[in-house]
Amino acid sequence: MKKRVLITIFCILLLNFAFGQTEVKSDSKLNYELIVILDTIHTNDQKYREKMDEIAEKYGLQSNEMKEIWNTMHVTDSINLIKVKKIIDENGWLGSDVIGEQGNKTLFLVIQHSDLNTQITYLPILREAVKKNNAKASHLALLEDRTALSHGKKQVYGSQIGQDQKTGEYYIFPIEDPDNVDKRRAEVGLEPISEYLKTWNLKWDVKKHKAIIKETEKNKKTP
Repeated sequence: MKKRVLITIFCILLLNFAFGQTEVKSDSKLNYELIVILDTIHTNDQKYREKMDEIAEKYGLQSNEMKEIWNTMHVTDSINLIKVKKIIDENGWLGSDVIGEQGNKTLFLVIQHSDLNTQITYLPILREAVKKNNAKASHLALLEDRTALSHGKKQVYGSQIGQDQKTGEYYIFPIEDPDNVDKRRAEVGLEPISEYLKTWNLKWDVKKHKAIIKETEKNKKTP
């Protein structure tokens, strides 16, 4: 008799656990289909960019090998953009609660790597997504910087780095109010600019940066 009671209790607990698990899954907002799609897009977005430094160092920035990877990357970016635009246009800028952290980052990366008109189109959408906690303020900061430079303005957060096509050396694009750049970076969750620049073996020298900006602006005024 005791055995029957124990078996019955065990079965009840097992059923409760099973139904409980099902309920958790049904409550989840994660869209696994989109997560898989965006995971593939993320891989395709990064794989050529990860090879560029190695190819540039081995063959040179102006080499045929470098031109080939640039062309392949641009074609891949175009394909990725079609897919990401469709996702955003149909669903809005989805948060990590729906497409995961990497999926959310992938939406940003593909728009960041797109043409200027596309960046301008989706910039206000990303701004709204940040307000709704569906996107990171740090991602918005990078897109704000890129579009500002494309319009001939200074960047605000110092996120955009250029590379001299002849020497291969990296440099920082002009920053608005460079004295307070770290304050602005902290507000959007970005690390101090001195740490950020280590990726390109650059050192942050605010006085030098202001001097370069002053000289550049002076040259622009010279007929």
